[in-house]
Amino acid sequence: MSLSLQEQICSRKTFAIISHPDAGKTTLTEKLLLFGGAIHLAGNVKARKTQRYATSDWMELERQRGISITSSAMQFNYKGYVINILDTPGHQDFSEDTYRTLTAADSAVMLIDSAKGVEMQTIKLFEVCKKRGIPIFTFINKMDREGKSPIDLMDEVEKVLGIESYAMNWPIGGGADFKGIYDRQTGNVERFSAELRKGNDDVRQSGHIDETETQEWIGDELLNRLNDEIELLDMAGNTFDKARIDKGEVTPVFFGSALNNFGVPNFLDSFLTLAPPPAPRLSNQGVLEPTHPEFVGFVFKIQANMNAMHRDRIAFIRVCSGKYERGMNVIHNRTHRKMRLAQPQQLFAQERTILDEAFAGDIIGVHDSGILRIGDVLAEKDGIEFEAMPFFSPENFARISIANALKRKQFIKGIQELQEEGAIHVYRDLNIGVEAPIVGVVGQLQFEVLEYRLRDEYGVEVQINSLPYEIVQWIPKDEEKIRILRDSSLSMVVLDQDENYAVLLLDKWKANWLSERYDIVFHPQPLKDELQ
Repeated sequence: MSLSLQEQICSRKTFAIISHPDAGKTTLTEKLLLFGGAIHLAGNVKARKTQRYATSDWMELERQRGISITSSAMQFNYKGYVINILDTPGHQDFSEDTYRTLTAADSAVMLIDSAKGVEMQTIKLFEVCKKRGIPIFTFINKMDREGKSPIDLMDEVEKVLGIESYAMNWPIGGGADFKGIYDRQTGNVERFSAELRKGNDDVRQSGHIDETETQEWIGDELLNRLNDEIELLDMAGNTFDKARIDKGEVTPVFFGSALNNFGVPNFLDSFLTLAPPPAPRLSNQGVLEPTHPEFVGFVFKIQANMNAMHRDRIAFIRVCSGKYERGMNVIHNRTHRKMRLAQPQQLFAQERTILDEAFAGDIIGVHDSGILRIGDVLAEKDGIEFEAMPFFSPENFARISIANALKRKQFIKGIQELQEEGAIHVYRDLNIGVEAPIVGVVGQLQFEVLEYRLRDEYGVEVQINSLPYEIVQWIPKDEEKIRILRDSSLSMVVLDQDENYAVLLLDKWKANWLSERYDIVFHPQPLKDELQ
């Protein structure tokens, strides 16, 4: 029996995983895929010869460096749910990609290292989720290693992040004495053992806390400590409130060890029960309900060269309402032109399969010939718009020049496609043009990725020469002001991809001096309404 539109949409769970680098985010993603039945063997962030790499880290440079550089989308079915996981880069240099990906999520899983607690990048990503009001679920990882006490970790979450927490389960011991976790809802104890580390199967062993065998296995000392801590949580801790969880005011907290296959199945089962289905979206035409019958989606990511054989370009689309059907016609809102979505694909990191239908909450990929941009809306009817994508102003700038002039065509194509991905910001020097563009990035590591991808994907060797500028601002087209800024040793006037006038400035102090000295008004973002 086929499901109704509402039933299909309610079965969707779309969430992003966020964390500081090295907290175990990609490892947790792998174990969710494993226990959800999507893969048969979990990969490693840094695989040895006999191991496989993490599914979500499909880019070769990710495997070499052992970090996530680009967001991945993976969909699989589990216990009647259609799960869309968005694995995001943890490194702050790739914040743009992560922040844009979070706009496509209905909830977030926040991963915390038990030894390090709440770290800086976690705070930044949490704030983005909080502003959107999406539910946040916390998984405290690496409980089998020496770390902070669970009480201190819970307290840190509340004080540093300003969100109430509720422990769904509780660790028994920690580090070398880690025995397992106690489920506060059922009273069951899941045992941790070294055997879990050897395989990729769900081999949970559990017993009730009141059973003599379970108590003997825990031991008197840890059992007494567990009873004291649970009593403290029951008396002084927060109460479970599903309504407040849905509003992002309370975060359910789970403990475990993703690397050692422990606590992840419990977390997944609880998460699917508590996490919300696709949420309504605010548009220029009012609130768009996911059950609205007409298809609406928006582009939150563009990725070139995912398939090394075909060198194609995929636009990632979050379906916001209705149903996609293979071959349907939609309107591209920015150009108001009709497009045919002939072969949208179900994404599983680098792997893709053609799909016939998709529903609100799903992430689909469509081939893009260069028409689509991040933030574009595709819908059955024209005119709908969503809130603008987050804009990040670059803080690092460099002039990029080609080593071999015969590769000019490939160089220009590579720079253009990486710009359209949102991986870099490209500016044109008024005196030189496109031959040696200026590239702006949020973090220095992005220059390494740029150099690698131009060489690996486009066959182009480049030289990257750093520039001393720290900020970019935009100005109206004013010939006199432009002349002043071009003549100044404190600034460089350039054009952005939309031919808007931008100014690279050495620092904020010198920008303020120029502004006051010459009565120039600088703008932190492109002037959309300027006719230039």
